[in-house]
Amino acid sequence: MMDDDDRPRARSDAAHALASESLDTYSREELDARIGLLQAEVERVKALRQKADASRLAADALFSRRQP
Repeated sequence: MMDDDDRPRARSDAAHALASESLDTYSREELDARIGLLQAEVERVKALRQKADASRLAADALFSRRQP
């Protein structure tokens, strides 16, 4: 039997929830604030992706076989 900690983590579909939310009642200021938050989130995700890419490159370099 697998422990709960060993199972893959369930991922919510937050992007879909955001994309499907009605924005009709938002004021211009609320829309501007939302845009700012979403832009900050995009930058956070990009930074995490870059970190993951760097870790992968480091692991590949460490574990790759050297050609003679």
